[in-house]
Amino acid sequence: MYSLIKKILFGFQPESIHHGVMRGLKFVHNVPFGKSIISAFCKPNVTGLEKELFDLKFSNPVGLAAGFDKDAKYIDELAQLGFGFVEIGTVTPLAQPGNDLPRLFRLPEDGALINRMGFNNEGAPAAAKRLLNRKSNIIVGGNIGKNKVTPNEEAVSDYEKGFHALFDVVDYFVVNVSSPNTPGLRALQEKEPLKQLLHHLQTLNAQKIKPKPILLKIAPDLTTEQLDDIIEIVSETKLAGIVATNTTISREGLKTPAATLEEIGAGGLSGLPVKEKATEVIRYIHKHSNGQIPIIAVGGIFTAADAQEKLDAGAALVQVYTGFIYEGPAIVKKICAGLRRS
Repeated sequence: MYSLIKKILFGFQPESIHHGVMRGLKFVHNVPFGKSIISAFCKPNVTGLEKELFDLKFSNPVGLAAGFDKDAKYIDELAQLGFGFVEIGTVTPLAQPGNDLPRLFRLPEDGALINRMGFNNEGAPAAAKRLLNRKSNIIVGGNIGKNKVTPNEEAVSDYEKGFHALFDVVDYFVVNVSSPNTPGLRALQEKEPLKQLLHHLQTLNAQKIKPKPILLKIAPDLTTEQLDDIIEIVSETKLAGIVATNTTISREGLKTPAATLEEIGAGGLSGLPVKEKATEVIRYIHKHSNGQIPIIAVGGIFTAADAQEKLDAGAALVQVYTGFIYEGPAIVKKICAGLRRS
């Protein structure tokens, strides 16, 4: 049924239909019996997939990656779809419009998306206010970044502001230095600036009565030497884990015509084309850290088999984003059913 609906939805501009669909979900969620209808179609009805990690209890291992609900507007509705956890953001200290439209593109032939959103969000205080008013108890992660106008030399200050603004309303943090859509951001993945940033956040975290898990989100385009540096830094700073991976800047091996890709232009590629690369990164980190660094996997997860591949490579949890767009609102139910059988 969703394949038919998808044909209709894919006839509209991606960002516009995203907002329209989510407003529709919120409407159904709020009408009498709406929650029951959503649950019947979408919520997993299997047990035995609970997972305890970071001293948090996840109802199932399938989460929603950052970028989908940037401003924490749909937490209760997404909980009703059965996600084990939702990661909001990327959130910046100040509201910012992001990059010019259009900035989100579908590549149906490849099961992919290209985005250059540019951390469009309403700012950390607005997200915190919404999270204070949420009704569900779903685990929420706060993905934090720097504002576009903030120079890299002052980036630590932006991450600190995001950390303080969200601390009381999220269950864990993700430090995003790997988006390709904010100029210069990926330079913060280099060894010294990254070490400085993470040390600072962990110092702030240690001052709290109950510190929160802090994870690092990395790009899939890192060399093995850079991955070795990441492993060293995460271990040294005693970070809780790694989210692997963000979108790729590569366009290698795509079926979409080169002329179309040239017309789309810059942006991060997500979906099936990044699946293998993300799995390789996860496997490398798991092996070279002796399994000591917990990993949340994201990248090309559409089915239970895709999720199992990531778990077998060393991931503890998985996240979907592009797969959610292509497979529809029952994706968590299908993945969980498949994982339970395997």
